[in-house]
Amino acid sequence: MASSLVSFLTTRAIVLLLVNISFSFNNLAAKHRHHATHHHRFHSHSPTSNLRLHQAYIALQAWKKTIYSDPKNFTTNWVGPSVCSYTGVFCAPALDDPEIRVVAGIDLNSGDIAGFLPNEIGLLSDLALIHLNSNRFCGIIPETLANLTLLYELDLSNNRFVGPFPSVVLPLPTLRFLDIRFNEFEGPLPPELFNKELDAIFVNSNRFTKMIPPNFGISTASVVVFANNRFGGCIPPSISNFANSLEELVLINTSLTGCLPQELGYLYKLRVLDVSSNSIVGPIPYSLAGLAHLELLNLGHNMLSGIVSEGVCLLPSLKNLTFSYNFFCEEQGICQNLTSRKGLKYDDRQNCFPEKPLQRSAKECNATLEHPVDCFEHPCTGAGGGGAKTAFGTAYIPAAAPAIVPVSSPFIPPSYT
Repeated sequence: MASSLVSFLTTRAIVLLLVNISFSFNNLAAKHRHHATHHHRFHSHSPTSNLRLHQAYIALQAWKKTIYSDPKNFTTNWVGPSVCSYTGVFCAPALDDPEIRVVAGIDLNSGDIAGFLPNEIGLLSDLALIHLNSNRFCGIIPETLANLTLLYELDLSNNRFVGPFPSVVLPLPTLRFLDIRFNEFEGPLPPELFNKELDAIFVNSNRFTKMIPPNFGISTASVVVFANNRFGGCIPPSISNFANSLEELVLINTSLTGCLPQELGYLYKLRVLDVSSNSIVGPIPYSLAGLAHLELLNLGHNMLSGIVSEGVCLLPSLKNLTFSYNFFCEEQGICQNLTSRKGLKYDDRQNCFPEKPLQRSAKECNATLEHPVDCFEHPCTGAGGGGAKTAFGTAYIPAAAPAIVPVSSPFIPPSYT
């Protein structure tokens, strides 16, 4: 389960391993050069003669001055010009000149460090990865981050950063992994985010609002996690543009309304679809029956109604099916007896199935089922607008805000079970 996320974490580990290998190799090479030229007091690649390492020294010393608390002593040895020996700092050969060592990675994960990012971070122009998750960094992301044109991975998760979406990351040409979850970012997501060739987008558990941008789906990402924000609106039909890449889509507790689009059925690689704890109305799209790789489907805690079709219950890869706390009134075929599917976890409580226990009252059910939803008359426009027509008008149904739902601590693959 959540295999694509695990593969991303594996990729991250490989990148870090390569940087470590380069670091070790350069240490050995440096020792060899030292023994070969021991009669010289200085050699051509000393830290003082390497302009890039000198700039890194300036940047890291400025950063150290902005750190207020370092209980695990990550930065205690950030002293002197030999920056490649600093804890959490990894050096490697420069891409444009393998004879020069540069700072290629910074990993301060789980340091519990308090402070902020200085403008001088822009001097670290050779960085390929920045891992800062699970600290107490705060403030806004400096604009000088735009100088890091080689940055491949940026993980700022589980900190206290604030302000609007850090648009400074949008022009970064090589960025492929973006993780800013568990912070205090707010406002809308810029549409430009979905024009980037990102492999993974984690923006969950912030304060983002407005609508999901209409170009949502143009991205090449295989994992998109938006959970625990306040976007509102509906899922735009442009979601179909994710067909060739998307494997996990997590929209838990994002204030979504309207109907689920039939275009979700185009996402043939999808393994995880979780839209729980929203105000989604209407039936389950019949197109979902074609998602042969789907392992987890969570529709719980919405206002969905109609029939749970046999096509969904027979999905060949399905391991977890949740449609509890809705207003479904009928189950087809095997859906009536899901215990017969070995290895399948399911939850059908608090619906309107007359022959099953733990269902809603007849009064609750009748109030909703007497006014069926028409999803075709008012489809989502792709700009967050649109809704579903009921006897009471267009269904932008405000639900009481559900409790925040944790969606994986940073660096820990979610189980989704």
